[in-house]
Amino acid sequence: MSFTSFVWEIGNISNKSSRKRHRLRRGQAHINPEASFSSSPGSPGSSTVQIEQRKWANLPPELLLDIIQRVEQREQCWPGRRDVVACASVCRSWREITKDIVKTPELCGFLTFPISLKQPGPRDTPIQCFIRRERATSTFRLYMGLSPVCYEFKALSGELSKLLLAAKRVRRATGTDFVISLVGDDFSRSSNKYVGKLRSNFLGTKFNIFDSQPSTDSTVCSSCELCRKTHPGKVAPRVTTSNYNTAKISYELNILRTRGPRRMQCIMNSIPVSAIEEGGTAPTPTAFTNCLDEHSSPLLDSAGRRPQVGSTSRSMQNVPLVLKNKAPRWHEQLQCWCLNFKGRVTVASVKNFQLVAAVEPSENVTITEQENVILQFGKIGKDIFTMDYCYPLSAFQAFAICLSSFDTKPVCE
Repeated sequence: MSFTSFVWEIGNISNKSSRKRHRLRRGQAHINPEASFSSSPGSPGSSTVQIEQRKWANLPPELLLDIIQRVEQREQCWPGRRDVVACASVCRSWREITKDIVKTPELCGFLTFPISLKQPGPRDTPIQCFIRRERATSTFRLYMGLSPVCYEFKALSGELSKLLLAAKRVRRATGTDFVISLVGDDFSRSSNKYVGKLRSNFLGTKFNIFDSQPSTDSTVCSSCELCRKTHPGKVAPRVTTSNYNTAKISYELNILRTRGPRRMQCIMNSIPVSAIEEGGTAPTPTAFTNCLDEHSSPLLDSAGRRPQVGSTSRSMQNVPLVLKNKAPRWHEQLQCWCLNFKGRVTVASVKNFQLVAAVEPSENVTITEQENVILQFGKIGKDIFTMDYCYPLSAFQAFAICLSSFDTKPVCE
């Protein structure tokens, strides 16, 4: 029996059992879907929505919990994972229970809701994705695929892939912007699909990752409360979404081409170095925010600089995590630089890299954690690249870092 038929049958059984209790509870208020709030009580469609809502909302909580748990355990990957999203779209009671059941990618290793793209990846097994570059439109699309052998065929046709994020390159006089969106056809900053951007300097050696929301929800919630108290009863004007500088990427200059492959460093202002220590945690947003105030990064000092080692005010909670590319080794037989991508990269390219944590001796980080590859990116075909990431990076942060590799760098190669 299909998922739709199963849920429909459960709904019919619940509807029949609740008819006898309906007369006693006729005056009871019912929870409407968020989309129905715009309908007035006297509108023709409001009564139909309430009838449909009542049928699903009256399911016993124990039965509803068991249904969603079974669906969540059965569907472990896309496209079957969309059934879990469908459960959260039925009504508010279904959505709240589904959100409680579905865990973050760090704990379950799956991407389910859009907010999962802003949450850290799993600690053990990386999430495997691939990026498709479209030269004609200057767009880059991030997909979740099953295996590398499917990329050129079923995955790219949409059968075995799920579009996660899309970016569009916009060239400016002083640099380049990569605008990142949840969809592939809307890159406006005023859209609710906008999630952030990557901005480079003129030479393509330094980049800044801007997020549409801060890394912690407490800051934005207090600010939004302040906005509501300051302007009560006023309609907020339509303005563009704020940008929060959450990371900086820098490539070393190599004008004479005597230093080998590219060398890069990423300062993750939104992730403290304590996140990779034993028992450490990374910031995990729980919902998208629409606050429009500007906030400075909590992991930078008042002058916008990273705290220096040995300073009296130094705190592990305020030191951002630094990532560096893993140094490749020279292969004498092949006469080229090599890295072990474990079969995920098949084509030699200057864009290929692996990122590991760059920690100092005074920081309490194990050797195993220092050698752990947090992000790897490489080429497998014409305009097709793999991207594998894990904790503490999110899909959005990993995608933005990989986008920096696509920008032209005449002084770094």
